[in-house]
Amino acid sequence: MKAKWFKFKVLISIIIAILAIIISIRNINLKNSIVAPSNNKAEVTVSKSEEIKNDKIQDAEIKKQQVIKQKQEALEKKWKIGYDEFFKKKYVQAIETERKVLKEDSNFYKAYAVEGIALAYSGNFKSGLEQIDQALKLKPDYGYARFNKALANELYGHYDEAIKWYKSALEVEKFEWSYYGIASIYGRKGDIENSIKYLKLAIDINPTIKNTAKDEEDFDNVQDSIEFKELIK
Repeated sequence: MKAKWFKFKVLISIIIAILAIIISIRNINLKNSIVAPSNNKAEVTVSKSEEIKNDKIQDAEIKKQQVIKQKQEALEKKWKIGYDEFFKKKYVQAIETERKVLKEDSNFYKAYAVEGIALAYSGNFKSGLEQIDQALKLKPDYGYARFNKALANELYGHYDEAIKWYKSALEVEKFEWSYYGIASIYGRKGDIENSIKYLKLAIDINPTIKNTAKDEEDFDNVQDSIEFKELIK
């Protein structure tokens, strides 16, 4: 009887131990299930914070680029005023306008090119060439600066250098006035063949150049040739 009772107690103890283990396992799982959502919530919070931070950085960069763009557009307008002043032969005003542009942005290469040619037409070849060279230093392939360097040299009688730079400008852009500049220099030299060659190239781009060439003193030495008369008729 005692043996049976002893076995019964052992069995009860085993059952209680098993139940205790089961309860412990359930408690651990329950604890994990409670902690897990808390960790997920933290991850979501961090992710949202990063997203907000990245959005702010992106917005700041967009605003920065907009400010830069607006500044460039404003400088372009000021530069264009100086450009137009030069073509109206208002050289002093053109120089002043472009210097104001450069005061705001010392790397605005277009302003150097206009100021340089305006200085050359104002009688200051050396300073004019320095400004044009500065434009080319900032942007070596700037066709208008190459053209202005040729024009300045032609204006002061440096014809070989002028032809060199007109041809350099043509490497960037097939501009009719670069061809015309070369033609006019050869015209002064009385070189009919080359004068006609380059004048024709200019006219092919812009036929109205015929009217300009008719009254151009630079072609006095070639205007009586049959080739010239045929070309501009």
